[in-house]
Amino acid sequence: MLDIKFIRENTDIVKQALIDKCIDLDIDLLLSVDKQIIAHKQAMEAELQKRNALSREMPTATPERKAEIKELSKKSGQLAAQIADELKLLEAQFQELIERTPTIPAPDVPKGKSDEENVVIRKVGTPPVFDFPIKDHVDLMEMHGWGEFKRIPQICGTRSSSIRGELLQVEMAMWQFTLNKLMEKGFTIMSVPAMAFEDAFYNMGQFPFDVESVYALPKDNLYLAGTAEAILNSIHSGEILKESDLPIMYAGFSPCFRREAGAAGKDTRGIFRVHQFTKVEQYVICKADVVESDKFHQFLLNNAEEVMQALEIPYQVVACCTGDMGAGKYRMNDIEAWCPGQNRYRESHSCSSLLDWQAHRTNIRYREAVTNKVRYAYTLNNTGLATPRILVSFMENHQQADGSVRIPKALQPYLGGKEFIGKKSADKK
Repeated sequence: MLDIKFIRENTDIVKQALIDKCIDLDIDLLLSVDKQIIAHKQAMEAELQKRNALSREMPTATPERKAEIKELSKKSGQLAAQIADELKLLEAQFQELIERTPTIPAPDVPKGKSDEENVVIRKVGTPPVFDFPIKDHVDLMEMHGWGEFKRIPQICGTRSSSIRGELLQVEMAMWQFTLNKLMEKGFTIMSVPAMAFEDAFYNMGQFPFDVESVYALPKDNLYLAGTAEAILNSIHSGEILKESDLPIMYAGFSPCFRREAGAAGKDTRGIFRVHQFTKVEQYVICKADVVESDKFHQFLLNNAEEVMQALEIPYQVVACCTGDMGAGKYRMNDIEAWCPGQNRYRESHSCSSLLDWQAHRTNIRYREAVTNKVRYAYTLNNTGLATPRILVSFMENHQQADGSVRIPKALQPYLGGKEFIGKKSADKK
């Protein structure tokens, strides 16, 4: 969320950001509530000063005046209580409104209303040309018994499946490869719980915007997270860090859950869009400096591109437009993997800079070494690797004429030197 002082001083800029990001929020109402809060606090202070003055007068007052002072104090207390009740309601309304205020997008972010207006920045790798009829990932998985698409949905519901055999080994190899790479880059790798209290989702900024995509566990007041970011962002909630502590870089490994509300009929075949998946998430807390944030944004993006290049999957990087980037984002780039079975690029990673938007919600601050000033930190995040989605493009791009799948050199050490999966035993000799 934005600082109210910034909103007061830059109302037109905030209103334009709301238009650009397609967010329905009445900034004039927010400012009106803000003014009422200030007026109520001033009224509370006036009543406090009045009661203090009456208290100082009490010891030397005549009996008649003492009776009058008691009556005045009683009325002042009643008025103060009324003002306090009204203030509580106003502050709740204010909080609800300010939580929906957006980060002002970077000047070079393309304007648009949906992902259809995102801009391709670059393409890396050449989509393969096959001299045989290709199979999509479901055909390949069914051919080799690498997935369970019939029994599991009967037990667990739609958008559920099971990864089996050699393909599960590949999936686990991808996780280990990615975690090793990020650890070498200076990240603290860590396992992260899949459940968190409601505050974590407000801190991250998923609530109140996207409540419908989250699984709720009401008996325990918990929710299932769709990304480790929900937990990583709250680890330092309420803390004042030292400038020397920054940057803090976490790579969180966790199971993730999404209801996929609103996705009825989309990607129902196979493992591209499922309710439960596993993800390595990059997360950074850095100093409150746009240049510093841009540096880490590129760093996170480069890390993800290096993973894609190591997996030898053709991809494109896109600049997400204002209407597709969400309320908190200052800058957002998606990586989209080439999927031969669909003959198009599909999102595999999402890299975001949020400036101090999350830090205001989470109250993450640091003390500057030179000035001793306490400032809100900046946060960023990006996917490291998400499975099983990446397995779709992996299998389809590396498939061979016999239905086997080639293993890139970067993964072979994690698979005992195996160069292919799905080859017959006779073919391996």
